Amino acid sequence: MEKVTIKEIAKVANVSYATVSRALSGSPEIGDATRERILKICDEMKYIPDSVARSMVRKRTDIIGVVTASINNPFMSELIEAIEVAARERGYNLMVCNSSYDLELEKRQFSLLLGRRVDGIIVIPAGHDTAKNLSGYETDVPVVYVSENLQDGEASYVAIDNAAGARIGVEYLYKMGHRNILYLGRREGSLTHSLRADGVIKACSELGMNVSFKDNLSSGKSSMDAGYQLAKEYFASPAGATAIFCATDSLALGAMHAADEAGVRIPDDISILGFDNISFTSLPRIGMTTVEQPKAEMAQAAIDLVLSERTEGDQKNSRSIKPRLVERTSCRRI
Repeated sequence: MEKVTIKEIAKVANVSYATVSRALSGSPEIGDATRERILKICDEMKYIPDSVARSMVRKRTDIIGVVTASINNPFMSELIEAIEVAARERGYNLMVCNSSYDLELEKRQFSLLLGRRVDGIIVIPAGHDTAKNLSGYETDVPVVYVSENLQDGEASYVAIDNAAGARIGVEYLYKMGHRNILYLGRREGSLTHSLRADGVIKACSELGMNVSFKDNLSSGKSSMDAGYQLAKEYFASPAGATAIFCATDSLALGAMHAADEAGVRIPDDISILGFDNISFTSLPRIGMTTVEQPKAEMAQAAIDLVLSERTEGDQKNSRSIKPRLVERTSCRRI
């Protein structure tokens, strides 16, 4: 099937080539009725714009690249969806690449997006070394990191205040009467996890609460399977905690599965608190109380930073988003 050209559209519409171009570009130089008639003809003739040629003329592609550590991670996939919505509202499309938590693959995907001449790149890091790993690339393309607190670097980033989120969770459990809690899923190699764990330790110390830890040593991912294994080990010889504060919702969902297998009732026997507020946590039979990372707000901030850096030059900015508690039914007052 041969591709329909602008000249063929112009012939059918009985207008000039330039008039069709103006209609397609949204130019105010033609009337609304003419534009709508031309666009209707384009739709009927299945006209497909040549985006490559158009971007060469305009010196922009209207595409924002995203490199994510995982498309299977529920939080990351929901964050990408929010980024896509925020980008579309500003007239941009996304090109998404998956690094699978692999720093070398992450570098190749980043390079691929640069080669595609995207107008900006948003990175959901594979690890704390991501910014250092990508710092050797000299580029005029704006780059913004999302969900990793890069306080000591020169890169722009958007992240929640993870320490504040941890404090929100601990203070909630304290108000519910809990004094002995387990923090499940702490792992090395992630600044995000370090900030959350440090926030838990500090808040518990100030409130006079006892906290023990079940660290995620065997996995570089905060997955449901990791949460299941860690909680299964804990329930085999419980140490008296009345509540489990999980480093992520995915870990918490795994912990709920392990509790069900062990005959431990939630929240009657033990309370479970998550962190992220992924969509699964709101399901009726789960009803997980969690500390929310406001994904829509984070996505909007990331798009705003990419586009502002594109117009303002090499000015680096960062945004810290305030987390909040979403209360459901997985924690009880004691």
